[in-house]
Amino acid sequence: MSRLDAGTIRRSEDCYVDELFSGAVAAGAPLLTANFPRAYLDVNREPWELDPRMFSDPVPPFANIRSPRVAGGLGTVPKLVGEGLDIYSGRLRLAEATGRIDTIYMPYHACLRRLLIDTHCAFGHGMLIDCHSMPAGIRAGEGSLRPDFIIGDRFGVSAAPALTDCVISLLSARGYCVVHNKPYAGGFITEHYGRPAQGLHALQIEINRSLYMNERTLEKTAGFHALMDDLTDFIRELMDFSAGYFVDLPQAAE
Repeated sequence: MSRLDAGTIRRSEDCYVDELFSGAVAAGAPLLTANFPRAYLDVNREPWELDPRMFSDPVPPFANIRSPRVAGGLGTVPKLVGEGLDIYSGRLRLAEATGRIDTIYMPYHACLRRLLIDTHCAFGHGMLIDCHSMPAGIRAGEGSLRPDFIIGDRFGVSAAPALTDCVISLLSARGYCVVHNKPYAGGFITEHYGRPAQGLHALQIEINRSLYMNERTLEKTAGFHALMDDLTDFIRELMDFSAGYFVDLPQAAE
């Protein structure tokens, strides 16, 4: 259905991020992987962030058609990929969007919600790390700084500051350039699932793709395995810190 070739349509893809964070499983944490293209459906959006200009039928009245993400062509069913390239040559039937939402979006979030509920029930708290990648040319703020990692916590709303500070410190200690919330503060997943007052914390991590891949050919580079090893160690260190952090928290009143 796309007007783009197979390489161009992958410009928004978080290539290999599931592999980079695969050490989480051996460390004892669940890892949920999105096995579908982000250009096809973006689960880091509200379920009904739809651009009415994309469809030949009217969108439902409850659809969020005025969000900044929809305006930018990056709704639940994206209109654009990469540097503002249109994915489709014409309008889609609304049934195309509802089918993707019903069969992919809803099951994905049901699984994620169940993982968080199970974790919270077992331990009384939980921490979600939402893993992404970003283009090599992304800059932080108006300066020339090109970060290796961007940590988003919705400007302190989705996670306890101590956990955010720990993530930044652990990655910085390994020699990486790490910035906070600029230009990515976290999307729907971080905003929706981060409830620090209820013991659920959510952070978004964006990794600069130049650390591990060639963005033109999509091939892994020599830095891939070193980065994966660093992230495996980072995960274990974060789990050690968070275990102590949550144990030391005052218990809520019954």
